[in-house]
Amino acid sequence: MLSRVADGLYWMSRYLERAEHIARVMGVQLNLMLEQDPQSSDRRWMRLLASLGHPGPLTPGADLFTLAQQYTSRQITGGITAARENARHVREQISSEMWEQVNRLFHEVKRMESSGFATTQPIDFLGFIVENAIQFQGVTDSTMNHGEGWQFIQLGRFIERSSATARLLDLFFREFSRPQGQPADSGEHMEWVGLLRSCTAFEAYCKVYTADLRPDRVAEFLLLNNEFPHSVRFACDQVQQSLEAIHQLASTKRTASVAKLAGRMRAGLIFTPLEEIVAGLADFCAEIQKQCARIHTGLYEVFITYPIEAALQA
Repeated sequence: MLSRVADGLYWMSRYLERAEHIARVMGVQLNLMLEQDPQSSDRRWMRLLASLGHPGPLTPGADLFTLAQQYTSRQITGGITAARENARHVREQISSEMWEQVNRLFHEVKRMESSGFATTQPIDFLGFIVENAIQFQGVTDSTMNHGEGWQFIQLGRFIERSSATARLLDLFFREFSRPQGQPADSGEHMEWVGLLRSCTAFEAYCKVYTADLRPDRVAEFLLLNNEFPHSVRFACDQVQQSLEAIHQLASTKRTASVAKLAGRMRAGLIFTPLEEIVAGLADFCAEIQKQCARIHTGLYEVFITYPIEAALQA
């Protein structure tokens, strides 16, 4: 596969996953405004902006709600625009249904912004983004050959998801950490519900642990559950599987090194005791984000920006 094609498929997927994540997190926070204590409003919006990569600095007392709306709107629109542009460059590699889905999403977002709908009906607008991004994933899995190109799409989706989930967990536990096994108090209950809903995980968590929201169980579910699609462990499994599949298709020594990076991250998730993870969760989540960055860098060095000499020696 041409490196430009792999790059386009990878970033098309990453940008759409990022836009969906931002829309979902912002939508959850808007819904939680009905339940929140006004005194903690600034803290919530600061945490949300930090989790989405706002460069800051952020200070209490500023109009953080408006800042969050403007920032998330720019990030969502920019992500969808970039995803559509990458899809346009690789139209010969994706199905016509995939192109129609991302192209329609792009034009609808532009129309909603120009008409003011995105501002006047933000919850409906954000829900539209999430719904259509998920539809794109379904269309992709249903209409595209599950070959090398599809594997690069999987890599983009799940590398982005691993890093975003780890960042959310890091910020929540920095603010609300408590002794292992101790339930959340009434004032923090909705915060943990919001975290789970931000990862589409509330119902799935309740099926495993009931509605008893304990921070250590939330961490275990979102980090280590190997069956839930938005957990870090599930995403890491998918990244490793895709890298191994690409390695088998490419049949070169260079590709094995990237799969080893994913295997190292997966081993940390499997073999690190939960007590140790919870005790140093900030460092653990930071390490996951660093490992995701290493996988991304390795992916680029091996498949996208490699020198021609390396390809000839493979």
